[in-house]
Amino acid sequence: MRALLGDLRALERMLQENMFERGVARIGAEQELFLLDRSLHPAPLAMKVLDRLKDSHYTTELALFNLEVNADPQPFSGKGISQMEDQLTHLYEKVRKVMIELDAQPLLTGILPTLAKSDLDLSNMVPKQRYMTLNRAMNEARGEAYDFSIQGLDELIVKHDTVMVESCNASFQMHLQVKEPERFHHYYNVAQMVLAPVLAVATNSPVLFGRRLWAETRIPLFEQACDIRTPGNYPRDRAARVFFGNAWAKGSVLDLFKENIARFRALVGTELDEDANGRLNEGKIPELHALRLHNGTIYRWNRPCYGISENGKPHLRVELRVLPSGPTIVDEVANGAFWLGLMSELTETLSDVPSRMDFEVARANFYTVAREGIVAPITWLDGEEVLVHSLVLDRLLPIAKAGLSRAGVDDKDSDKYLGIIEQRVRSLQTGSRWALRSLAGMKGSGSVGERHVALVSATIARQAENKPVHEWEKAVFDDAGKRTSQRKVSHYMNTNLFTVQADDPVELVADLMSWEAIRYVMVEDDSAHLLGLISSRGILRAMMTPSGNSLDIDTPKPSASDIMKRDVVTVTPDTSTTDAILLMQKHRVGCLPVLQDDHVVGILTEENILGVAIELDLVD
Repeated sequence: MRALLGDLRALERMLQENMFERGVARIGAEQELFLLDRSLHPAPLAMKVLDRLKDSHYTTELALFNLEVNADPQPFSGKGISQMEDQLTHLYEKVRKVMIELDAQPLLTGILPTLAKSDLDLSNMVPKQRYMTLNRAMNEARGEAYDFSIQGLDELIVKHDTVMVESCNASFQMHLQVKEPERFHHYYNVAQMVLAPVLAVATNSPVLFGRRLWAETRIPLFEQACDIRTPGNYPRDRAARVFFGNAWAKGSVLDLFKENIARFRALVGTELDEDANGRLNEGKIPELHALRLHNGTIYRWNRPCYGISENGKPHLRVELRVLPSGPTIVDEVANGAFWLGLMSELTETLSDVPSRMDFEVARANFYTVAREGIVAPITWLDGEEVLVHSLVLDRLLPIAKAGLSRAGVDDKDSDKYLGIIEQRVRSLQTGSRWALRSLAGMKGSGSVGERHVALVSATIARQAENKPVHEWEKAVFDDAGKRTSQRKVSHYMNTNLFTVQADDPVELVADLMSWEAIRYVMVEDDSAHLLGLISSRGILRAMMTPSGNSLDIDTPKPSASDIMKRDVVTVTPDTSTTDAILLMQKHRVGCLPVLQDDHVVGILTEENILGVAIELDLVD
């Protein structure tokens, strides 16, 4: 904390003495991606991939099934944007070639549809002290498991006890160096104002753990994954470490860093031997290690950043953190170009953001488009209510075009990238809408897990063509191909469960089987621990007299605990389909309850995997 305060004072001095680089605009990008195995599930191969690449452009993320690619800074002028696309394409192709050698492949997507909660085990965390310390510090601060609740087309309510949920998210982060450091607050406010329409055209993360949720589910997921606040008996205004903000920026960038320190305790420490003010006294530029480390644990959707350019001069940047990874590199760069154009023009032509829009409106716009995407209604300048896609087409694209021209961006690049945004908005086909339309078209085909495999398989195939998402044909069930031998129980199990408790009457069990046309009912306690299993045969035996007649109305009837089978063969979501089939055959059972951490999460029946057994030639 002392080092942090020292860095803050050094930053204040640098601002007062006008030490920051001025009149220069550079752009940068960070590309996050998923690593997949042959079954299109997360593959914990990050360290092996990095070892083979041996290239400083690549680094780890939190999980072993994620990777980060860092593009070189480019000028925000001329061919800088297309040069960024070319380099990202080249760097991604290098990853893909290494993955092929490992019998695996990379994928650009905001949230991987085939990701399972069981993939978020600490064994899949990158074995670096930084991540382990962060996890321990956040768990200690939280003091209890993290609660996740997201309502969309479906509903997700789940608990998790580590920060690994962060690794469900993959983003495409854009950086813009501010030409006028003294006006950083204005650049930041413009970035906050345009965040909603920029996100609206870029959503690509509608599915998590088999549930269809928000157009950009990364937003609520990441906010809840890093929320170490604990509920109290009285409401208190406390910000989460992932947040939009609390008010328009005022003063200088220093005030944003001060707010970070005031609101958020330092979670991790390190050996910090830099005396920032001492370096300034020596005529050197300090790294501000402590300030940057602390800033890296606070996830504003627009983040203020301090850096040092290759020429040795310090600079300030706005980091746009809201964009998802994918659907293709050209889509991502088009999203970035749209944002850059808006920033370039509006920072020059809009003098005072707070006088034109209430902060609460900007924040509400952001969460509205995160939920509803490109068709969302928002409130724009001076209280005007508009549909976001109409706003983009009618007004924001021309503004972005003027902004790219003002920055000196090549006209062909401007036309290419803004043309992609225009066609995407006209077709109303963002990555999230393509995914949801594809899943709707596959309804009734196979299991939910199989449909998500088909979706991922189709995404990989279409990314290989590098066509922007507005040109993509819907995914179909046949896109899944034959990957059965590598699939898991989680692909086929039924999670829409009807269960009973031990003291429930047998008549309820019988009625449930009749009402829902099911042959097996699990018996669980209040905490979803499995107690036993009842089959339709067991019900028939319980409801009949020794002579074979039905029990009359006056005969005492047993409860669920009286007739349930207690010695039950179970599997986990990660059990392979082959092993599950062999277990059924070995124990001559028609279903397998699926448990995760001793809790009931699903049930696998013969009907669920009959087709798989036939395909694998495992049918007796």
